[in-house]
Amino acid sequence: MIDRRRSIATTIGHVRLGGDAPIVVQSMTNTDTADIDGTVEQVRALARAGSEIVRITVNSDEAAAAVPHIRERLDRAGEHVPLVGDFHFNGHKLLTTHPACAEALAKLRINPGNVGRGSKRDPQFAAMIEIACRHRKPVRIGVNWGSLDPELLTRMMDENNASPAPRSAQQVMRAAVVESCLQSAARARELGQPADAIVLSAKVSGVQDLIAIYRDLAARCEYPLHVGLTEAGMGSKGIVASTAGIGVLLQQGIGDTIRVSLTPQPGGDRTQEVIVAQEILQTMGLRSFVPMVIACPGCGRTTSTYFQKLAQDIQSHIRHRMPEWRQQFVGVEAMNVAVMGCVVNGPGESKHANIGISLPGTGERPVAPVYEDGEKTVTLKGERIAEEFQDLVEAYVARRYPRRTAV
Repeated sequence: MIDRRRSIATTIGHVRLGGDAPIVVQSMTNTDTADIDGTVEQVRALARAGSEIVRITVNSDEAAAAVPHIRERLDRAGEHVPLVGDFHFNGHKLLTTHPACAEALAKLRINPGNVGRGSKRDPQFAAMIEIACRHRKPVRIGVNWGSLDPELLTRMMDENNASPAPRSAQQVMRAAVVESCLQSAARARELGQPADAIVLSAKVSGVQDLIAIYRDLAARCEYPLHVGLTEAGMGSKGIVASTAGIGVLLQQGIGDTIRVSLTPQPGGDRTQEVIVAQEILQTMGLRSFVPMVIACPGCGRTTSTYFQKLAQDIQSHIRHRMPEWRQQFVGVEAMNVAVMGCVVNGPGESKHANIGISLPGTGERPVAPVYEDGEKTVTLKGERIAEEFQDLVEAYVARRYPRRTAV
């Protein structure tokens, strides 16, 4: 059991964050927020995939004016996922000009590195915090090393250079990210923002930097922490890097909400980042979102691709059915399904799963025993093994998990 760091609890819309609440999955749209139809569609897709908080860009008057309409459209559709406004450079002006935008959002994301330069930084940061206080909205103070406050970094570099035992530039950069977070949170508190309405994040794109910074931050504050690599990258690189960094921190009990910042393929599905975040939490045993499919990797004993296709079909079937199952059955998200490819480990793995099938490998008898809760229940043969196994999974869910009672 992972011993989680206990942070101050806050509430983002209807979602509880921090304290002893489950770790929350977040995502972000990549639509033009001024495009109300496109943004509503993507927010709904992300929420259906399992994103519990969705962040949207608010970078123009048109985007700020669209936010209340987006919220209204989502509510009318029965989709109440909290929306977070992502503000940079001109957030103080947009929120002042469009108070309905501030009211429609569940949280404001402020980057202290680009909220203003020089003499403008403090009053513009203060303006955003005052608006958050007025509308009783929590804030995420999100420091990003790509837009780190240059004055703070320069001062810390100069102090380091004058030190008798100077640290490396990388160590100073890490310390500057942490200081920017903590100093900004302290300033927000001075301006009236409650401690239980502040979330911190410190985004970098290097795994070791991420781990070092969040360890330091967790040791020095009790605010809820939003964890994730920024600019993680595309495909397997982004998935592996995010999993490595986030996984280490979660294992140490650090993190109250996570986002996997994947660069999608051109025209790719934005919901992949939600699925990866869920799978990180589920494979670590921290939360359950969807039944897990345990599948054989294949070897010389499994030259047929039949078991691979069956594993893919079962996984697709489960994801397709999960929204309905979740509404109908209690606890189904914790189910394990095994699809194995030969007699070596197939029966054993199938017995360990809630329901599993052991398909014939190369040269083995063309039969597929099915196990439910450790007991062999039936042997499938013929051309319809895939369809029959899906039917068995459906029957198992209906029999094994209690139905939800109508409220």
